[in-house]
Amino acid sequence: MVESAALVLKRAVELDAASRFQESLVCYQEGIDLLLQVLKATKDETKKAHYREKISHYMSRAENIKKYLEKEKEEGKYHKQIKIEENTKGFSYEKLFQEYLNETVTEVWVEDPYIRHTHQLYNFLRFSEMLVKGPCKVKTIHLLTSYDEGSGKSQQMSVLQEIERSLNDYGVTLDVSYSSSIHDREIRFNNGWMIKIGRGLDYFKKPQGRFCLGYCDLDLRPCHETTVDIFHMKHTKKT
Repeated sequence: MVESAALVLKRAVELDAASRFQESLVCYQEGIDLLLQVLKATKDETKKAHYREKISHYMSRAENIKKYLEKEKEEGKYHKQIKIEENTKGFSYEKLFQEYLNETVTEVWVEDPYIRHTHQLYNFLRFSEMLVKGPCKVKTIHLLTSYDEGSGKSQQMSVLQEIERSLNDYGVTLDVSYSSSIHDREIRFNNGWMIKIGRGLDYFKKPQGRFCLGYCDLDLRPCHETTVDIFHMKHTKKT
């Protein structure tokens, strides 16, 4: 376990030096937890004193990073970027968004011009299911998208109306608006978090078959390459 703690804390220091503070904080916390377990199992007093000193040092740095990130959030300067590489897995909506969802979230804004085709509508449904499951207490979801072109328009509107009725059964209001000029994709929560995904919600690849792993569990679904930018602002823009 000592070796595991050393590897995690080494990674924390590297991320810290690269100014990737959010990621380094996670590693510091994980490494400190491992060192605490080592300390608990150690009988040698000299070693225990050494581990206590290390833990104190890393805890102090982690606390300073936490304060810095809180200050950045308060000043609206927070920015984290995640790069999803081609064919990587493990980026379900739960994994991507849950860190930013808590009980204070009651309202969500989704701006995505491509909630049109069947698989895109399913993506929005899955995103809505995640919001309903909690831990947030969502009461209203605002969706701004664009009309499907040609014959798909009636199906698009019909499906969104069905999702609206289903959400209503859970006490959630879906407010759908359409725009012919929308281009940017972003998702905002009323606790101040804003997530911009290059491909919007449509970053999963088509499954190989209906009975292949990843068809149901999006953590097992390969992704298209895209970039996720995460910001925190004091006041979320409302439309």
